[in-house]
Amino acid sequence: MSNISEPSHEQASSLPRLLNALKQARTQLEDTERQKTEPIAIVGMGFRFPGGVKDPETFWQLLHNGVDAITEIPADRWDVEHYYDPDPDAPGKIYTRHGGFLDQVDQFDPEFFGIAPLEAMDMDPQQRLLLEVTWEALENAGLAPERLKGTQTGLFVGISSDDYAQLSVTFDDLNRLDAYRGLGNARSIAVGRLAYILDLQGLTMQLDSSCSSSLLGIHVACQSLRSGECNLALAGGVNLMLSPINTILGCKLRALSTDGRCKTFDAAADGYVRGEGCGMVVLKRLSDAIADGDNILALIRGSAANHDGKSNGLTAPNGSAQEAVIKQALANARVKPEQIQYVEAHGTGTPLGDPIEVLALGKVLGQGRSEQEPLIIGSLKTNFGHLEAAVGVASLIKVVLSLQHQQIPPHLHFQNPNPYIPWDRLAIAIPTELTPWPRQDGPQLAGVSSFGMSGTNVHIIVEAAPNQLKIQNSKFKIQDHIQECPRHLLTISAKSEQALRDLAQSYESFLSNHATTSIADICFTANTGRSHFHHRLAIVAQTNEHLQQQLNTFLKATPATGVINGQLTSNKRPKIAFLFTGQGSQYVGMGKELYQTQPVFRKYLDQCDQLLSSDLAQPLLEIIYSETSENPLLNQTAYTQPALFAMEYALFQLWKSWGIQPDVVIGHSVGEYVAACVAGIFTLEDGLKLIAHRGRLMQQLTEVGEMVAVMASAAQIQAIINPYTDQVAIAAYNTTNSIVISGAKAAIRDICSQLAALGIKTKNLQVSHAFHSPLMAPMLAEFADIAEQITYNQPQIPLISNLTGKPATAEITTPQYWVNHISQPVKFAESIATLHQLGYKIFLEIGPKPILLGMVHQCIPEGEHLSLPSLYPKLEDSQQLLQSLATLYIHGVPINWDEFYQDSSNRTKIALPTYPFQRQRYWIKRNQGVEDKFTNTRSNQGNKRHPILGYRLPDLAALPHTYIWETVVDEFYLAWLKDHQVWDTVIMPHTGYLQIAFEATQEAFNQPCSQISNLKLYFPLFLSKEEEQKIQVILSPKSPSQMLLQIYSCRLSTSSSPPEWTLYADAQVSSSTTYPEQTEHLRRLTEV
Repeated sequence: MSNISEPSHEQASSLPRLLNALKQARTQLEDTERQKTEPIAIVGMGFRFPGGVKDPETFWQLLHNGVDAITEIPADRWDVEHYYDPDPDAPGKIYTRHGGFLDQVDQFDPEFFGIAPLEAMDMDPQQRLLLEVTWEALENAGLAPERLKGTQTGLFVGISSDDYAQLSVTFDDLNRLDAYRGLGNARSIAVGRLAYILDLQGLTMQLDSSCSSSLLGIHVACQSLRSGECNLALAGGVNLMLSPINTILGCKLRALSTDGRCKTFDAAADGYVRGEGCGMVVLKRLSDAIADGDNILALIRGSAANHDGKSNGLTAPNGSAQEAVIKQALANARVKPEQIQYVEAHGTGTPLGDPIEVLALGKVLGQGRSEQEPLIIGSLKTNFGHLEAAVGVASLIKVVLSLQHQQIPPHLHFQNPNPYIPWDRLAIAIPTELTPWPRQDGPQLAGVSSFGMSGTNVHIIVEAAPNQLKIQNSKFKIQDHIQECPRHLLTISAKSEQALRDLAQSYESFLSNHATTSIADICFTANTGRSHFHHRLAIVAQTNEHLQQQLNTFLKATPATGVINGQLTSNKRPKIAFLFTGQGSQYVGMGKELYQTQPVFRKYLDQCDQLLSSDLAQPLLEIIYSETSENPLLNQTAYTQPALFAMEYALFQLWKSWGIQPDVVIGHSVGEYVAACVAGIFTLEDGLKLIAHRGRLMQQLTEVGEMVAVMASAAQIQAIINPYTDQVAIAAYNTTNSIVISGAKAAIRDICSQLAALGIKTKNLQVSHAFHSPLMAPMLAEFADIAEQITYNQPQIPLISNLTGKPATAEITTPQYWVNHISQPVKFAESIATLHQLGYKIFLEIGPKPILLGMVHQCIPEGEHLSLPSLYPKLEDSQQLLQSLATLYIHGVPINWDEFYQDSSNRTKIALPTYPFQRQRYWIKRNQGVEDKFTNTRSNQGNKRHPILGYRLPDLAALPHTYIWETVVDEFYLAWLKDHQVWDTVIMPHTGYLQIAFEATQEAFNQPCSQISNLKLYFPLFLSKEEEQKIQVILSPKSPSQMLLQIYSCRLSTSSSPPEWTLYADAQVSSSTTYPEQTEHLRRLTEV
């Protein structure tokens, strides 16, 4: 007999719960494992590299053509002639003359980032580069930076140097230190400032592992994304060479190449050449990138980082550690070694490092390969040099471009293989020419290595973006029955008029070089993926060629339909009034293009059609889009009224979906029913019920009457129609001099005859009935019964009443209001006057024809309003609608671009021109001692700065007994002159020149100045700390008893090179203990 007993009832009932919990735990474990290894999508990148590389096109062109971007050290960095010495043991010298340099690192656009000019001057250019390049990376990703505000976006930036601080601080100039200087040169602040300006609230890290800093940042970013710590990450690095100090140190390590070339893997390899650069990549989890419709450039399948530990020396590479980090990256990526086709090697070109790295690659990735399918390796350092903290991200971007172009760029300076590498035992190849990417089954994969001098090693596995993602990665799907809109709207903006023109020029050039790029994708990316600034341009176009022509008309300042530009004067959203049109605006086919191309419009028009199906004898859509235009049913008021209601309601919903919402609504006659509906006074169902019965009852009236527009004042007309008040009434006060009368035909004709005799113009209106007249009386009782059945609510949007011309009161929520509405006049002119008094300047007509806007023009003075139609029969629907949307955009009305594109066909984010920063020179105002130390052979070390004269320059052999002082005009110099200003500008006073003369004489002879004569002032000397300005004081012999004093100044911010010195004043001075006779009494007074 078995000892196992059957489970109890309680145990049996808990078993399913336990199994379900186990299943959930297994699912969670699988999700966790999947999350840990989910590929990371690279969705954007921005960079600046040597050789003028600033975007993917210029980078690929350089790589494709095998360009060596190394140059001689520019004169604006340091004086290479002074520091160069081929002897590596020469103290304080460098044995290389070359490097990979960026252009114009002194240039910056502080206004764009809201940074004060003085603060920008003290900011490390590495911080400036990071700001610009990160902005460009986000634009490249089609991510408007403003959308990231307050998000948990992570920032991971590698920075290892602070050369700018070396330029700006010396012990003999500590009094110049301020808060700007400290914050502007702190490496941690570089990343913090970036997060601050973009308002990012995720994990923010500055990393320094020397050469592997930026790739380490990317590795940490991937971990942060996979852990869910952040949903978007920005990672990269920056490196600039502004001081010779680190190059001197590199030479003392014997790490740099003597000929300034990185000859990686070559027998002649003798070190690396230093380089500059900045690169940032935008990263997302792959699942998020697909869901968000991002343009996926490549995938990071896996990554790893480790340290050399105690190797053969502090800076010596460790082959075992390199092997380990590659294996860890492969495991993290779940990739087999033989699947890797290319490795972007660290490859510094050092005799020790190259063999160690190649052997490590061979051991891990080279096993089982044949000579026909070798592992291909190369190094970007042969093009740019070693970008140090920025080299890892530069290498990653090179691999991304190579995968996109399916080509491996040539590896430069490889002529004789390094004999210390056993090439015959390694299936490894060096691509000395442009090489097709290897074709094989499975994904295309590459590795990127970056090994820091600090011992920190990083390896990343990169995969090409699979083709199927191109199909999957759009959340914007078109409905089957919806056609593509024939027109598109492009919006671009900038922070200045010149920047806007520059950006427009960039777009025009882009279009000329990308003729086949989808105009829909161009507009989609520009509208959804850019921040919107105050200087704006909006263009409606049909094709790329048309768009290019429209841009050209803007650049030439030629007026053109569909080209609208302007400048916002306020950050405040302008108030908008929606005007709903009445009868007389209908026509067959109204809104037909919108019905075919706009899903939102179609949805609500279809809804109205369905709701009206029981109230109309014929379907509404058949009436609106009838193929017969003769005597259309649409002009019968039984159909006109519900048709206009439905059309305007659908138009309102379309505008609303785009983010264009009214601050107030007003309707004209029938239009007030739509206004009330959208304001929430009654539901759509009730509104359609009211309007359908209203139209039916009016259609049934036996006496139709007439309506006539009269060009006269209400007082004039009222006097004439008084005898006919039982038959005729004023139906509408459209403007102060345009009144509509309505009533019986015979009475109307008598009144028109009297008006004609007075010279008053009249115009018969094409309507079916005499609305808002005594002839409506027979229908009022039955309509009142219907109005009683409706549920009324307080308006959620302010509404101006037709009956009063004032803001609607609670009366509008009563049935009687809508009964009175039938026969009482429309006080439209008074309504517009009310809106004008309330400060409304933007009027958007919601209707098929802009009838009301003409009245607005007559009610409000020109220039005090903006009137925009939704539709206009003389223009195609999309042309008019997009023109009005463009105009609203120009005037600062926010547009919900996501909803604008929500139902569009597959849209793809593409790389478009990035913002044209308006850069100017911002460079630290250094004292001459520091400046000369790096740029020429002079030295003022040990020379103290005089508060007025500045530093005394070394004696010149050609000018014996001549004294020269030089100072920079800054806040310290201006302190003694701050009270002498003209129109907020400091000007050197006459007494200032005298003070300079006294101080110079005292400094030169250690005796006071006894006489100043023949003082001549040639020009006013304006002084400003906003410009780099110098003053030189020269004291030279004129006679045995006199010296010539000369005062010069120059502005370094001008384009002249060398700077032009201008003589502002001169005088004759003498120094003697024997005073001239005429001043003896002054001497005696001073001795009292």
